[in-house]
Amino acid sequence: MPTIEVDEETPDRLDGLRVEDESYEEIIVELINIYEAEELTLHHSGD
Repeated sequence: MPTIEVDEETPDRLDGLRVEDESYEEIIVELINIYEAEELTLHHSGD
């Protein structure tokens, strides 16, 4: 798996989004899924 460097503020922001014992990996996957869904919606909205 690739390594990603983040600034010092990122973990704090992720902590604010986490639910219960959700891992950073789980929250990041969820955010990517939301982003991809939004991108798909925007792409097809002009059809």
